[in-house]
Amino acid sequence: MSKGLKIGIVIVVIVLLLGMFIGGRYNSLVSKEEAVDSALADISVQLERRADLVPNLVNTVKGYASHESEVIDKVTTAREKLAGAKTVDEMSSANNELTTALNNLFVIVENYPDLKSNENFINLQDELAGTENRIAVSRKDYNDAVNSYNASIKKFPTNILANLFGFDKKEYFETSEGKDEVPEVSF
Repeated sequence: MSKGLKIGIVIVVIVLLLGMFIGGRYNSLVSKEEAVDSALADISVQLERRADLVPNLVNTVKGYASHESEVIDKVTTAREKLAGAKTVDEMSSANNELTTALNNLFVIVENYPDLKSNENFINLQDELAGTENRIAVSRKDYNDAVNSYNASIKKFPTNILANLFGFDKKEYFETSEGKDEVPEVSF
């Protein structure tokens, strides 16, 4: 074998290995980005489920506490914002607003013992509690996927490929400040 042929083979092997490396890193980034998108879709499904439960809950409360229209209006407005949210920030903000409005609604419910014992209300409240748990799990899964993706696009040498192919940082699904505070119930 001639020296030029050996050099040519080495160059071809190096180019092939480099291509496989770049392709593998690129495919890994695509997979992680798809995991983020899939996790965001899961959050959207759970938020939609929650938004679908709210009108039934509001109508049940209206039957007992129709004069509490301000709180009911806030829940309805917050639900509409959640239904219209398109970005992660909009969904997060609308979700926080709906959570606050529902917490206020449940504080009002404390003043109506008949409502608290209504079977329909209890079932809706249980459904909503289950949905809240699903939202929390979906949000955690999404934030884990975002964390993995964001870490990948920052690590060398993948960061070079991420910049070259336009892989941008993803936003976390944030909760509101003071979410862990219990609403005060007074009679």
